[in-house]
Amino acid sequence: MTTPPVFRFAPSPNGLLHLGHARSALINQRMAEAVGGRLLLRVEDIDTTRCTPELEAAMVEDLRWLGLDWEEPVRRQSEHFDDYGQALEALMDAGLVYPSFMSRGEIKRAVALEAHWPRDPDGSPHYPGEERDWSEERREAAMAAASLEGRSVVYRLDMAAALSHCGRSGSFSWEEMTVTAKGRVVATETHRMDVAAWGDVVLARADVPTSYHLAVVVDDALQGITHVVRGRDLMAATGVHRLLQHCLGFPPPIYHHHELVMGDDGRKLSKSQGDTALRSLREAGLTREDIARMVGPGWWD
Repeated sequence: MTTPPVFRFAPSPNGLLHLGHARSALINQRMAEAVGGRLLLRVEDIDTTRCTPELEAAMVEDLRWLGLDWEEPVRRQSEHFDDYGQALEALMDAGLVYPSFMSRGEIKRAVALEAHWPRDPDGSPHYPGEERDWSEERREAAMAAASLEGRSVVYRLDMAAALSHCGRSGSFSWEEMTVTAKGRVVATETHRMDVAAWGDVVLARADVPTSYHLAVVVDDALQGITHVVRGRDLMAATGVHRLLQHCLGFPPPIYHHHELVMGDDGRKLSKSQGDTALRSLREAGLTREDIARMVGPGWWD
């Protein structure tokens, strides 16, 4: 018996949902319906300071009003830190993760005089530290000193070691789905498709045992997600996710990265833009049908 495809909509309750969220939620629901699939809701709330129960309740209310329907129970990332910690430990045991100690300010100062210092697809400079080459004894001493001094500790993926572990030089591919066909995307032709372009990405911090990259990969695997449908702004990150899936032995889902809803300034919408919040639009008298028209056409682009 063939199991149905599994989709997920995974917002963060750190602000009110806006038109961009509505577009992604509706595309997920319509694509799941088109192939007889299941739809799950995941609450990505690893930022326990900004994500609140009140914002989660508002998010659920907006999604219900929009007509979204999902299976219970809802997975909340804040309730599954142990899962992410186990994945991080597995990567550590494989020698693919190292602790780093430079602050963001120290990183900026270290690369300030380097005109051609490499940057990741989001524009952040690659980590310049040398901790990846330290001995275990030196790392333990640095960890102890950081604890005494109250300095932050960040766990990073050793990109070169991870690629070597997977037998790759930087190229990863995934299935990118459209409504008519599947196209293979190779992560080497452009900067935003090259997983090595991300450098030594952050996987966890001492106070939070995960990051977006690690949590989303673990969640998709544990929930049996077969189809990841999300905005095109996350397409470049897919290379990192494919690398982590390979390192952790997780099966890769099929992806679809849809176009974003853009603001009047040509930029993607953010939760700080209150006039595009679903709550504000509802209060202004718009219906769910109005919202569907505002975020379309082009459900399958």
